[in-house]
Amino acid sequence: ALLGFCLNGLTIISFRKIKELRTPSNLLVFSIALADCGICINAFVAAFSSFLRYWPYGSDGCQIHGFQGFLTALASIGSSAAVAWDRYHHYCTRSKLQWSTAISMMVFAWLFAAFWSVMPLLGWGEYDYEPLRTCCTLDYSKGDRNYVTFLFALSIFNFMIPGFIILTAYQSIHQKFKKTGQYKFNTGLPLKTLVICWGPYCLLCFYAAVENVMFISPKYRMIPAIIAKSVPTVDAFVYALGNENYRGGIWQFLTGQKIEKAEVDNKTK
Repeated sequence: ALLGFCLNGLTIISFRKIKELRTPSNLLVFSIALADCGICINAFVAAFSSFLRYWPYGSDGCQIHGFQGFLTALASIGSSAAVAWDRYHHYCTRSKLQWSTAISMMVFAWLFAAFWSVMPLLGWGEYDYEPLRTCCTLDYSKGDRNYVTFLFALSIFNFMIPGFIILTAYQSIHQKFKKTGQYKFNTGLPLKTLVICWGPYCLLCFYAAVENVMFISPKYRMIPAIIAKSVPTVDAFVYALGNENYRGGIWQFLTGQKIEKAEVDNKTK
């Protein structure tokens, strides 16, 4: 949480302070960093209550914590898909992203995440304590019809569809790089990040839809959630520090030294 918050906070501040970074494409990277900072804040709360060894904020605090965690997590995934869509058009169709489109995509990603995050508060799905009862998330312990229907709808619209967009976009970009012989970045990392970080948690939730998971030790059931909370740190390296333009802007913010494009290209080679 601490490392992810610092890296994504640096990404956000650099976007605000360095004029050259304020582009429509980088706005989507800013959106990921903003969402990931939210995940880190959620993890800080969980860490504090874990230190206390109990949840000190009551049932209302549990609902708020679950909502905030889901909102930022889904916004992060949605914004990652938006970045993939933008990069596909940038490298494969050479079309330039406009501010109006970038803002619309960012707003849609957050509103779409808010819609699915508020559903458990309204009765479709439910937020409850995680196995060690030191933080809150979607309750998968019951495995009833209410949970199953919400889980499948949630996974289709917030995991499978974004995953498909990321897969197809970066496959097309990889083919483009292969033809030109110039690889600007690792096209496999975004999808691997999504699958490795969120995959274990999704598998646990899906298993809970067909079988009772309560026989698994609470400590083991917390492992997928902890892996998912590592997303902010990984995203910072994939989307901000892994982007030569954004990396140059962060360097300029930290040192005051502007990296010339030729110098960046030489370092990349």
